[in-house]
Amino acid sequence: MEAPAAHNPAEPGPLGDRVKNRVEIVVNSPEQMGELGRRLAKLLRAGDLVMLSGELGAGKTTLTRGLGAGLGIRGAVTSPTFVIARVHPSLSDGPPLVHVDAYRLGGGLDEMEDLDLDVSLPASVIVVEWGEGKVEELTDDRLQVLIHRAVGDTKDEVRHVTVTGLGERWASADLGVLSA
Repeated sequence: MEAPAAHNPAEPGPLGDRVKNRVEIVVNSPEQMGELGRRLAKLLRAGDLVMLSGELGAGKTTLTRGLGAGLGIRGAVTSPTFVIARVHPSLSDGPPLVHVDAYRLGGGLDEMEDLDLDVSLPASVIVVEWGEGKVEELTDDRLQVLIHRAVGDTKDEVRHVTVTGLGERWASADLGVLSA
């Protein structure tokens, strides 16, 4: 993987001045995406929200699978598209992983209320695929992970991953360790 690109937090962008910490990583294979998830798990603790965005097939579930391995959770991480959410308990004293796929949900947090994410958040690590415009109200402190891939008829495995830490929780976190 390549070294992270430099980012100036004062630079205007889609997240404005709320951006405190950002790293960009090039991932060349599904195995590297899983390894990125394992490294990310080392930064996470109970109460963390991770929002994953990217085209279909970008690697969101592969990243979450690696994250689950790094957290030491029970059960195989698979896409929760049709069940909306899966809870994976920890095999040790770590937090459970709540894996949500909001792709089929249309509205904001109100539509997701039955999932009780606000109740689960303090004790869990919550990963939400397709969560933009739906779960931001849960907390100001979150990681946003954007995965870009080539679209169309291509066998290109390269992914450009941007991890952005928002809020005080992530202001001083060393996201650079993700590109190791």
